[in-house]
Amino acid sequence: MFNGIIKNTGVINRIAKKNNNCFLELSSKLRFNKDEIGSSIACSGACLTLEKYKKNLSQFYISKETLSKTIFQSSKKGDVINLEKSLKYGERISGHFVQGHVDTTSLITKIIKVGKSWVIDFYLPKKYKSFIVQKGSIAINGVSLTIARTFTSGFQISIIPKTLKLTNLVNLREKDSVNVEFDLVGKYIKSFKKY
Repeated sequence: MFNGIIKNTGVINRIAKKNNNCFLELSSKLRFNKDEIGSSIACSGACLTLEKYKKNLSQFYISKETLSKTIFQSSKKGDVINLEKSLKYGERISGHFVQGHVDTTSLITKIIKVGKSWVIDFYLPKKYKSFIVQKGSIAINGVSLTIARTFTSGFQISIIPKTLKLTNLVNLREKDSVNVEFDLVGKYIKSFKKY
């Protein structure tokens, strides 16, 4: 479990895809210890297991399922990845509960710079419309954000300068894809409505 407040990023040093397997190696300032091997790390919103580390390099395995639902299917060496360690009991939760279970990817249709903030429009297929609530929470590349507006074919968020500075969102351009995780509460409510 994470809270979507990103304070660290890493750079893809190597990504190797072979026979439905994928290994990701990141270079970052985020430090690990031997007790953290096997722990969950949110990598641009996808919950991945830390397999090994050495100094500033850390390695993760990406399953076929995760690969099919995330931006990692098109990621390449040099891409910047948001990083967040899982929550510890007693820590402040500033964002919202983020599981690291990416639901889908979304395409950026427009970026408008308003002062030092960015307003971004995202395309989302209509089948996901019921998960989008104006002023509700959403995780974009693992960053906890608030939905500013909803559209028939997507939604809009506003990103403040501090969030841009600390995350890979500052590198986004129109037509880029991002990882999306819908709010956990909304997913449970939609599931209960089926019965």
